Amino acid sequence: MLKWSVSLLLSLPLAACGQPATVAPTAGQTAPTALLTPQAQTSIRNADPSVLRAGSTYYSVESDGNNIYTRAAGSVDGLAAAPRVLIWAGARNLPNVWAPEIVREPVDGRYYIYFAAGDGGGGQRMYMSSSASPGSGYSDPQRMALPDDRWAIDGTAFTFGGARWFVWSGWAGTTNGEQNLYIARMNTPTSTTGGRFIISQPREGWEQADPSPPTRVNEAPEPVVDPGGQLHIVYSANGSWAANYCLADLRLSSGDPTNVWAWYKSNGCLFGSNGNLMMSGWDPTLNVNGPGHHSFVLLNGDVSTSPPSGSRFPMMFHAVPKSLNYTWGNRSWYSGTFMWWGNTAYTRGPGNGPTSNTGWSLKFFE
Repeated sequence: MLKWSVSLLLSLPLAACGQPATVAPTAGQTAPTALLTPQAQTSIRNADPSVLRAGSTYYSVESDGNNIYTRAAGSVDGLAAAPRVLIWAGARNLPNVWAPEIVREPVDGRYYIYFAAGDGGGGQRMYMSSSASPGSGYSDPQRMALPDDRWAIDGTAFTFGGARWFVWSGWAGTTNGEQNLYIARMNTPTSTTGGRFIISQPREGWEQADPSPPTRVNEAPEPVVDPGGQLHIVYSANGSWAANYCLADLRLSSGDPTNVWAWYKSNGCLFGSNGNLMMSGWDPTLNVNGPGHHSFVLLNGDVSTSPPSGSRFPMMFHAVPKSLNYTWGNRSWYSGTFMWWGNTAYTRGPGNGPTSNTGWSLKFFE
C-alpha cells in the first residue's frame, strides 16, 4: 500500500517572538508535493536502529536487552531478512544493554560499537567494543570514563572540524527527572578529554508533552553535516514510552560545539505523529506513531557523507504502526529517507547571541 509523504509547506513558521520566519527550499531545490513511497516497516521488531554502509554492504547493530547482534545485507531493506550474528553476550555482569551504535573511526579504520549498560536505573554507563571488521570480531567491552561519571546512554562518536567528539544523553546529577544532551572532546576513539558540556535541555513546551512519567527527555543524538558544512545533532524528544516521541534538530551556528549558545534548536518536532508538536510547515506522519531514535545511513558512518541539496538519503528509525497500541513491545524498525531543507529559521529567547539563525533543516519521509 502506498502513502503520501509529508512534503508541501502549507504555512510559514512563527518565530518565538511572534514574527513570521521564512522556510523555503534553497536554490535549485523544489518542494516535493506528491512524492509516493511504499510503506517501509521492516520485520525487525526492535528499537534503536544503528546502520552504516561499508563499501556496498549495509551493517546494522541491535540489542535484545542483554546481547548485541549485527546484520549485513546488500541494501537497507535487506537487513530485515539477514541473519543476526551474535557479537557479544551480556552474561559478563553487564545487563540492560541499550542502544548500541556502530561507527567507523577514520584514523585507525576500526569499527566501534558504543552502548549503555548497567542496572537499568541510575547505574547506566557507556561502554565500547571495537573490531577491524564491521560484522564480527569485536573486543570485550570497556567502560568509558566520561566526565563527571553520571548516568549516560545513547552515546556516539564522530569527527568534525578536525577533532573527535562524543555526544550522549545524560543526567546533570545523580537523580532522574531530565535527560540532557552533552558533548565532550575525545583524544582517542575510546576516551574523552576535558569536561562535558551541555548542548540541549528539554525545556520547550513541545519537549514536555508527556504528563507521566514526569521525566523530560532529550536522547538518541545523531550527528550529521549539512551541505554548507555545518554540524547538526538530530535527537529524539519526549518519552519513548508514548506516541509524542519525535525527532528534532540542533544546528551549530558557528564556532565551538561545546558552547551551548552556538546551538539553535528547531521550533518543534521535524518528524513526529502529533501535529500539535510539529514545527510549523512540517506535517505529522500518516502511518506510524512516535517515530524516533533514528540512524542516518551514511558511508562508513561519516557525518560528512550526507546528501547534497535536493537529494534524498536512507535512514532507519523505530516507530509503532498506527494500527497497534503504542508500547515498547510494538516498536519496529522502519526504513525511511531524509533530505536537507534550506533557508530555515530557528528562533529562541533572548540570551547570549542572536535570537534567530537561518540555515539548513531537514525533511523526513516515512
